[in-house]
Amino acid sequence: MLKNLWWRTLFQLSAFTLLAVHAVDYYQLLGISRDATVKEIKKAYRAKSLEFHPDKNKEEGAADKFGEIARAYEVLSDQDKRDVYNRHGEEGLKKHESGSGGGGGGGFDDMFSHFFGGGGGGRRGSEEQRTPSLELPLYLSLKQLYLGESIDVEYQRQVLCMHWEMCMKNAPDCHAPGIRVRRQQLAPGFVQQVQVRDERCVARGKQWKEDCKDCPNKTDTEKIDLTIEVQPGMRDSERISFDGVTDENPGFVAGDLHFVVMEEPDDTFHRDRDDLYKTMEIPLVDALTGFSITLTHLDDKEFTVKMDDVTDCDHVMRVPGKGMPRRNGRGFGDLYVTFEVDFPDELTPKQKVAIREILLMEEGKDEL
Repeated sequence: MLKNLWWRTLFQLSAFTLLAVHAVDYYQLLGISRDATVKEIKKAYRAKSLEFHPDKNKEEGAADKFGEIARAYEVLSDQDKRDVYNRHGEEGLKKHESGSGGGGGGGFDDMFSHFFGGGGGGRRGSEEQRTPSLELPLYLSLKQLYLGESIDVEYQRQVLCMHWEMCMKNAPDCHAPGIRVRRQQLAPGFVQQVQVRDERCVARGKQWKEDCKDCPNKTDTEKIDLTIEVQPGMRDSERISFDGVTDENPGFVAGDLHFVVMEEPDDTFHRDRDDLYKTMEIPLVDALTGFSITLTHLDDKEFTVKMDDVTDCDHVMRVPGKGMPRRNGRGFGDLYVTFEVDFPDELTPKQKVAIREILLMEEGKDEL
């Protein structure tokens, strides 16, 4: 038994050392302490992302650094992910996100069990109850999703009144919020426990006092300020979440607030993931002789597309790097421009003769 314990300890220390060598410390990456507040995390992220944004920083490795910074903010701004990361590091977080439960279960005990048998046992199910989470639509233009934006909003919710604990009394038959256990005697020596709904039960063993003067309404209205961080390149239906900010209720943990991105149609561009699409009409003379056209992008910057050869109707030109920012911070998608040729409604007899002579002349040259 002592031999197995020695091998187990050695394996755990070796595994921890291996993970520590390769892991990225998200706190060091953002330059913050491990007890940093949400506001401090946001402030550090803004500064670091501006410093290493590929559009502003052309140094080698800046794009990779930008991606790591975005990942660090994604983890540390989400309380659930942050808790898993603090307990189990980057590898544990990856397992948690992949659904393998690496963030909340046996950790190194599970790894030891896999190699040697035995292990750290299972995790108890939580009896914690939460108030309902809420989803709100967040309508954003394609320009906002291209550039990214910080949006300050005021959110109104119900919070526990200041002296709510003064309005609770002991109630052993309260099993959970809203649930009371009653005993029914079916026959001599036979007792059955039945769960019934009772809103007076606010927690296990606790009941709300009726007409309590310290807290007559249980909750009060509160307005809180939230900052919604729209990351460049976010897509339709993505969620921006705030943990534990919905309505409070005695005996419950506040649920989560989710803002769901709703991408509004754009008059100029159509989006498909990281790529943009645009259809434009050109006159016949440009289709035959070539052209140079200046376009305005979503960031209001101008760029030029050129065509020196004959342009077929519905020809598609790919313009690299003129699409949407990639979510990992590594560059941009592409822009695809479809050209439709605007043919004249009619030609004069003189124009017809001239065009025919030019085209026949060209055909003659080809034959020679």
